Amino acid sequence: MLRKGSKVNTTDVGRSYSATGKFLHWGFIVVFAHGIFKQVDDLNQLEDPAFLRFEFIFACVFLLILALRLWVMRGQGSALPQSTPDWQRVAAKLVHYGMYVALMMIAVTGLAIGVVFTLGLRDGALMGFCIAAHEASITASYALITLHVAAAVYHRFLRDGVWSAMVPLFKERSRDQVKATGRG
Repeated sequence: MLRKGSKVNTTDVGRSYSATGKFLHWGFIVVFAHGIFKQVDDLNQLEDPAFLRFEFIFACVFLLILALRLWVMRGQGSALPQSTPDWQRVAAKLVHYGMYVALMMIAVTGLAIGVVFTLGLRDGALMGFCIAAHEASITASYALITLHVAAAVYHRFLRDGVWSAMVPLFKERSRDQVKATGRG
């Protein structure tokens, strides 16, 4: 779901993402941030049926949004310019798909924790495994999101159109535009 033209005036740029793609990308950040701030600090919080129900619904909605984002991504090309080295293209795909797997695993392991809790298995190896997998997924998502943001900032400085393909603020000007005006 890409628009054919990029607003960046260079000869070697990728494509800009559609409004739907941008909405899902930025909307997902809001949902993820809510999950971070609303996290379960103590398993005993799950004894409250309303809280447990909310967590189940939230995890399912989280998975639904991720699935929708992946469905939209399946037909997308890349915003990377054609001149991007192959290793960077591979790294970008690994980080993107790794991020989505880690984020899905946060929801799946969160649901598993809720199920194990409701089955009365609050202590023991199974709950320990679910919690460890949940924490590992969170840590992996933080690391991959950090790489994703660092790559976006890197491309902002390159002025190759990648930043402007997804970020609605601080639109970059191409190197050609900077040279023409004499201002960076």
